[in-house]
Amino acid sequence: MSFESLGLAPALLRALSEQGYTEPTPIQAAAIPLVLQGADLMAAAQTGTGKTAAFALPLLQRLSEKTQGDGRRPVRALVLTPTRELAAQVHDNLREYGRHLKMSSTVIFGGVGMGNQLTALRRGVDIIVATPGRLIDHMQQRSVDLSKIDVLVLDEADRMLDMGFLPALKRILNALPKQNRQTLLFSATFAPEIKALAREFMRDPREVSVTPANSVAALVTHHVHPVDAERKRDLLLHILSIDSRRQTLVFSRTKHGADKLVRHLEVSGIRAAAIHGNKSQNARTKALSDFKANKITVLVATDIAARGIDIDQLPVVINYDLPMVAEDYVHRIGRTGRAGSDGQAISLVSHDEAGLLRDIRRLLKDELNVSDMAGYEPSTPLRTDAAAPRPKQAQRQPQGQRPPRSGSRDGKPGQRPPASHRPHGHVNNGGGEHATGNKRRRNRRGGAASNKA
Repeated sequence: MSFESLGLAPALLRALSEQGYTEPTPIQAAAIPLVLQGADLMAAAQTGTGKTAAFALPLLQRLSEKTQGDGRRPVRALVLTPTRELAAQVHDNLREYGRHLKMSSTVIFGGVGMGNQLTALRRGVDIIVATPGRLIDHMQQRSVDLSKIDVLVLDEADRMLDMGFLPALKRILNALPKQNRQTLLFSATFAPEIKALAREFMRDPREVSVTPANSVAALVTHHVHPVDAERKRDLLLHILSIDSRRQTLVFSRTKHGADKLVRHLEVSGIRAAAIHGNKSQNARTKALSDFKANKITVLVATDIAARGIDIDQLPVVINYDLPMVAEDYVHRIGRTGRAGSDGQAISLVSHDEAGLLRDIRRLLKDELNVSDMAGYEPSTPLRTDAAAPRPKQAQRQPQGQRPPRSGSRDGKPGQRPPASHRPHGHVNNGGGEHATGNKRRRNRRGGAASNKA
């Protein structure tokens, strides 16, 4: 099958040819015709199989077929992503695919000033790629008009629709036209409860799944190494030393843990950097750029920040900490074994994570390969029964939901949540434009600062 057979316009085919793409992936072949027909769509496929092109190409074509008159362009398409990195990646892809079309787009996310975003919005754009928090900031300032949206895309939809993002998402949906809007959900995983939520705001959605639910790439080899918690760092160093030049993505459960691990790696002579929600956008961009350019060999990331990391032929992903949610394992290891390349997924599992490993095995319906690493054998075997222990997890406030303001109707005083309870743990240190003025206004209102994705 060729892209021509899918009914794509010559301008899009030309852009694809210039980038060396000749044949659509299975998810592209299945989804593109349905999107071109105008159907609402829920599409599931493994990470790294071309989901972005599966919605970006027909989206660009549909918009290009509706000519716009002179004057300021209304926003006609909105793509929502859970992270800044994924938003930037999707926006770059849209620009590459649409290079021969007269289409304009912009990307909107937190962690940076709003000046350039406001300029682009005033000029008028056809497509906005955004994270929910910063988009809501613009909605509050009335700097964006979403009343003309024809197409809504939720990328990494399992994250966008889980209970954490639901309040912010519903607020955005209420600002969109309800009639004649096409809604597209693309993700690697779709739990049954996520499908139920999606159907609340979709019209007879078609479903496409080119791989079994919660599956992983067949070319990824899984290795699980039990180890005592206090020896995890030593085992990680041992694994990295096997090939010190090999690019490796390491997952940490917490932002603090990621920073601590990077410091330990650097002291050991390994070039490393961390990427997580407490980092400034410039720091996150630099860390990812250095990793892609081989200036550092190890990138330590948290789950949220890792969404959107797109690196060709990444050979190894290491779970220094197992994820608290089993589905995140699928997203993590989806960073390797992409586009037909082999990959390795290595998990270092301590005694208190045995319950998490059990969840992952049940999700994948796979026992995985569990083996001791010589010299790092655990003092006690991992438990595999239903009572297997799990790490303690602090309660988190749902993302997009704010605490009550002081002086609210119920009279209860409001309190600003700590950074770990806000989306991506973004910390406002008072920097940036008008920081002092913003503090004064917050103090007068007694309310919480806005959350930025």
